[in-house]
Amino acid sequence: MSDLVAIVYPSEAEAEDVRQRLLRLQKEYLITISDAVIAVKTDSGGIKLNQLVNTTAMGAMTGSFWGLLIGVIFLNPILGVAVGAASGALGGALSDFGIDDAFMKELSASLHPGNAALFVLIKNMTADKVLKEIKYAGGTVLKTSLDDAKEQALRDALASAAAERPAA
Repeated sequence: MSDLVAIVYPSEAEAEDVRQRLLRLQKEYLITISDAVIAVKTDSGGIKLNQLVNTTAMGAMTGSFWGLLIGVIFLNPILGVAVGAASGALGGALSDFGIDDAFMKELSASLHPGNAALFVLIKNMTADKVLKEIKYAGGTVLKTSLDDAKEQALRDALASAAAERPAA
């Protein structure tokens, strides 16, 4: 079973920095991430999602490949690539995996303009080592599906980092 954690940061850059740290920790086998998305509230009040994987681009790329292959078989590779890319892009745009986009946008509506929320879907992790690596950034827990003890440990670690920061 996966756990969802959503943490709010003052800027997109800080959220991206934490996401990159989590991806490095994944390479060290300390955490397994299914999805990591940054939701940013724009000045106009809209929510922009910064996904790890662009499904539209991936769909277009794989569609182009299959379209070229089928086009070569039927002696019209250019048409095959065009049709394959268009259908792949459409399929990619309509597909959604990981954390539900509507759910992230709904939760992010409460953010202040310029703030960013990092949504992470975690399969498993070595909690003490991961917390030690990400607590420096602070942040505020927005939502989590962790059990009460783990959620409190996360809140305490982020609060301790906020207390250690010099006042601006």
